[in-house]
Amino acid sequence: MTDPTTIAVYNAKFDDYVALENGERRNPSLDRFVEMLPKGAHVLDLGCGPGNTAAFLQKAGFTVDAVDASVGMVKVAAEKYGIPVRHATFDDISAQAQYDGIWANFSLLHAPKSKMPTHLAALHMALKPDGVFHIGMKLGTGEHRDKLDRFYAYYSQTELEGLLTDAGFHTLSATFGNGTGLDGSRSDWIVITAHA
Repeated sequence: MTDPTTIAVYNAKFDDYVALENGERRNPSLDRFVEMLPKGAHVLDLGCGPGNTAAFLQKAGFTVDAVDASVGMVKVAAEKYGIPVRHATFDDISAQAQYDGIWANFSLLHAPKSKMPTHLAALHMALKPDGVFHIGMKLGTGEHRDKLDRFYAYYSQTELEGLLTDAGFHTLSATFGNGTGLDGSRSDWIVITAHA
């Protein structure tokens, strides 16, 4: 994520976001992701937010690299959980065959559609062969800003799976749902699990 307005919203509202994250029930997609990882796996939490998931993964015995474009989120994650977290954008991912798994849970939806092929190619390169990739996105079409002025790119299942295939991923499963976000509106979403 590089959109300054979106980053500013997260920096200003990180307390509200932390409360929203803490109020969510356990994520079944996270359980599935963990089950697919080898013991002692090296995981990238891309857009880690306040660090809940990164802390959970670290407690489960994994080595976690947590990154977020919001300085506010990075500060919360480091102070609350004591996890190693780095201030970085999607453009800063340059690892090669380093990760057993990448968790990109509703983070890449802030990337412009024009940059998505580049981001997915970089993430594919960052994964080890047969590494696990989790991506959560909002369903829909086009690019829009929400009530808080955050930038969003929306995808259909076919569109997203096509981009993943073009980047070298193999889709394993797709899950659908609906939830309320930080701006108070409800949105349909898709979560895809794929292999490198």
